[in-house]
Amino acid sequence: MTSWNPWRGCKRCSDGCKYCYIHAGDKKRKIDTSNIIFTKDFDKPIRKCKNGNYKMKSSLVYVCFQSDFLIEEMDPYRNEVWKMIKERSDCMFLFLTKRIQRFEQCIPEDWSDGYENVIVGCTIENQKNADFKLSIFKDLKIKHKYIIAQPLLEQINIEKYLENIECVIAGGESNKNARLLDYDWVLNLREQCIEKNVSFTFRQCGTYTKKDGKLYSIPTNLLTKQAKKANINYVAK
Repeated sequence: MTSWNPWRGCKRCSDGCKYCYIHAGDKKRKIDTSNIIFTKDFDKPIRKCKNGNYKMKSSLVYVCFQSDFLIEEMDPYRNEVWKMIKERSDCMFLFLTKRIQRFEQCIPEDWSDGYENVIVGCTIENQKNADFKLSIFKDLKIKHKYIIAQPLLEQINIEKYLENIECVIAGGESNKNARLLDYDWVLNLREQCIEKNVSFTFRQCGTYTKKDGKLYSIPTNLLTKQAKKANINYVAK
């Protein structure tokens, strides 16, 4: 697993952005998150060693986890990134976006029905945004589709959008001001995935998680560990 951030910085655009960890971290470091800038790793996937081999090994590559791959400010430069992704067909590139409505104006000319080595994750957090974003997502030509329900802010029904989805990932919010995650919402989402035979991953608890009527306050460094202990992930058959 490798991370690649060709640029960094973002702007809030959805209900789930309120306590974004990127904004929170930048604030501590006195960095203006709204300033979208290139990083030193812009061409990371295609850098080569003296022997001509790629420095970045074949792997699953997490793209733009310090920004949004479809953010407007990078429209003039995104085709350069697509070219690198196409060149590195030995890698699988995964990016998440809260701006799925911009997808069709951000793809390369040769996209056709999608690149085989690209996974697109559409991020949702409540029913309002699930209905808006997933109604768009379901019709997009993408080879590999994920739904990211994180931070999950309420119980949602997405069963009618699960056709051709490979995986649904759910999780809570991590912040001292985090909004509540009810474990029943996670279980309900899991049941929808099982019904449609879609893989499901419970990625992390919320800082404030309610389970069986009891409210838990969980340290940030234990959120993923506690979710794993729940042992509710489902692999599609």
